[in-house]
Amino acid sequence: MQDYKKEFIEFAIRKQVLLFGEFKTKAGRMSPYFFNAGLFNDGDSLKRLGEFYAKAILGSGIEFDGIFGPAYKGIPLAASIVVALAALGRNVPFTYNRKEAKDHGEGGTLVGAELRGRILIVDDVISAGTSVRESVALIAGAGAVPCGVAIAVDRMERGQGELSAVQEVERQHGMPVISIVNLDDLSDYLATQPDSAALLSAIADYRARYGAA
Repeated sequence: MQDYKKEFIEFAIRKQVLLFGEFKTKAGRMSPYFFNAGLFNDGDSLKRLGEFYAKAILGSGIEFDGIFGPAYKGIPLAASIVVALAALGRNVPFTYNRKEAKDHGEGGTLVGAELRGRILIVDDVISAGTSVRESVALIAGAGAVPCGVAIAVDRMERGQGELSAVQEVERQHGMPVISIVNLDDLSDYLATQPDSAALLSAIADYRARYGAA
């Protein structure tokens, strides 16, 4: 496992963003783990989160000209990511949207840089893919090209069918989804930790029931 992935998992556990136990998901499934990116809620956490995203994005090799953060969670993510990218020598513009169009001043729903070229969408997770679909429509409507999605965690479980929510997005929109970590990474990390046998067993059982093909 790449060092930044291990560091991200440990960081998320330390901040209690990644929890283990029994949690009910939006789909009504009882999951042995829960990830809440909204708890990266202070300056240092957001700074470090942006750095982890930046490493995953640059490591993927994906070509992009700008970052788009969908309202609302994607807005602070996009800002923190472009700051982290700039610190690594890659200065790129970012854009986000309003939920409701502004009818005065500059107007419209888009804020920030003009959308041009290949645009990478950033979000915390992909559940039903609604946010991605809306983002793709906004980017294409502005004359730019959505080129991929970057998320924090890929749960690797089935969406509407046999594919995962991430795989559905990749197939539907013909673009890659990259993540800082996925469930394989989490399992690999836990396998190196003492007293994790019961948790690993619970995760394996969950994947057997809900894991994507």
